[in-house]
Amino acid sequence: MSTFITLEGPEGSGKSTQICRLLKRLKQSGIHAVQTREPGGTAIGDQVRSILMDLDNKAMDPTTEILLFSASRAQHVHELIKPLLEKGIVVISDRYYHSTLAYQGYGHGLNLETLQLITNFATGGLDPDLVLLLDVPSKAGLQRRRTDGNWNRLDDYQLAFHQRVRKGYLTMAENDPQHWAIVDASLSLDEVEESIWRVVSERLGLE
Repeated sequence: MSTFITLEGPEGSGKSTQICRLLKRLKQSGIHAVQTREPGGTAIGDQVRSILMDLDNKAMDPTTEILLFSASRAQHVHELIKPLLEKGIVVISDRYYHSTLAYQGYGHGLNLETLQLITNFATGGLDPDLVLLLDVPSKAGLQRRRTDGNWNRLDDYQLAFHQRVRKGYLTMAENDPQHWAIVDASLSLDEVEESIWRVVSERLGLE
């Protein structure tokens, strides 16, 4: 079974927590799954991540941002994701290229067609089989981030930016219901986990 699942969502939507829970349930069901993240996922990608997330780099231009994200993504796909999928392993990624479309496209206002061209080049056209959008109101999500101690450069953008990002995510989900599922991430951790599991287990034919 070779399936590529990505979790997307605004800051503070709980993606990292839910990926760990999903991975545990997949393993309990006898599914070999591997978790990863963006930016990062590889030694090279993690070095790029440190540049992207550093609060000292607030002067970074959005164009620089997209190119750095794409450089990390290219390494991620070719070194890790594709080889795992070719072995029949389920891959679960905390963010993928839809984050670029949401943040640099809808958030910063960069041309979506240009971003898609860059993304296709970086990924070799690899699309996820399922995108789980963990949706939470922007203000609530940012408040979670402030209290978890992981505040970074992207979190530090103004509220209006994060609201555009969220709107972009919802637009992409509405435009592609075949591959996207929206999960209400304002619910309790257990409720979110169950919502995710219903979608994933159905997609993988586990029910």
